[in-house]
Amino acid sequence: MNDAVPGRADMDKGSHSLDQSSTAPEKSPAVAARPGAPPATPATRRVPLWAIAVALGVTGFALVVYVPRHYLASTDDAYVQADVVSIVAKVGGYVTALNVTDNTRFAAGALLVQIDERDFQTALDGAIADLHSAEAATENAQRLLKEQQHLIDAARAAIDGDRAAVTFAKLELARYARLATNGAGSSERSQQAESDLSQKSATLRHDLKSLEAAQAHLAVEQSEIWRAEAQVSRQNAAVAQARLNLSYTRIYAARAGTVANRKVQVDNYVEPGETLFSAVPMEVYVIANFKETQLTRMHPGQHAIIRVDAYPGMRLRGHVDSLQRGTGANFALLPPENATGNFVKIVQRVPVKIVLDSPQELLQSISPGMSVEVSVTFDEPPSWLKPMFRWAVASAGLVVPAFSGDHCATDCEVIA
Repeated sequence: MNDAVPGRADMDKGSHSLDQSSTAPEKSPAVAARPGAPPATPATRRVPLWAIAVALGVTGFALVVYVPRHYLASTDDAYVQADVVSIVAKVGGYVTALNVTDNTRFAAGALLVQIDERDFQTALDGAIADLHSAEAATENAQRLLKEQQHLIDAARAAIDGDRAAVTFAKLELARYARLATNGAGSSERSQQAESDLSQKSATLRHDLKSLEAAQAHLAVEQSEIWRAEAQVSRQNAAVAQARLNLSYTRIYAARAGTVANRKVQVDNYVEPGETLFSAVPMEVYVIANFKETQLTRMHPGQHAIIRVDAYPGMRLRGHVDSLQRGTGANFALLPPENATGNFVKIVQRVPVKIVLDSPQELLQSISPGMSVEVSVTFDEPPSWLKPMFRWAVASAGLVVPAFSGDHCATDCEVIA
């Protein structure tokens, strides 16, 4: 019987020992090595490097993009402008002298263009001659007026004599009438006295009429004087116009500047109103088209920094001069009509004039039409923020770079 199941007892023993070993608690290697050591603390979890990089990137983006908006407004939609003047011929003629050429600089009061003046000098001489003739006519009319006054005085003296003769004739007629009545005189003598009285009375009436005619002619002579004086005034105006036309043959510079867009040559015939060239003044300014949302805190007098695209290292100082009362689209050739069709709201831009405060030497190489970037400072940022947008912050401590001729002689970077 025992030989029938020889390995059963051994199998039961092995399975029992296996169960015991499986149910026994596991011991830590550390505990097994150091039975008296304190229990170990759990390990700290580390932040991934990518999370740190993202956080730094978001912070930097906020500092670069959003923080500066609280202190300044910037735009690259800005251009240099100047009050360019077109030099236009006022009179026609051949150009005899051209004292400037392309891009020439000229001073205020310099003679720029000379037009042939011979025709205009001849016209001036003729106008002066006509003036002298009118002045002579005026003097002649004044003499005639004096002569007429003398004639009136003579007529009055003749009338006085006629009245005396009439009075004497009346006395003679009365005396001879008494003598004829008394028989001491003849009737023939009385009739002669009556005839003399009639002749004297007729002469008196004639001289009275002559006086009236002379007085009436005096008014005519006075009007002739007025007419002659008016002619003198007209000829004076003609002489002044001839002098002006002669002066228009010489075109002078109203202020200093440079020549641009020249279209004239010596010996060209120019018509009145023809543009010869453009005079670009030395004084320039900037028109910056800011978005309407950037104008909330912007007002005249605020400091501005201008960066010229042609000279990346150049920083110019300026200040806000004025804000235009109207957007650029409002004054366009075809202004938008928002009352028709579908409406899409678009942020408008408003031109802002920036006057440059930098010395004139810095502006010699700045030309109208150049592209610039403008930053207008609302408030002075903290000192720890200035290095982040150093070039765009205008402050009272800016240092102007040195120039030599038309280009930077030293570092053109503005230092705050």
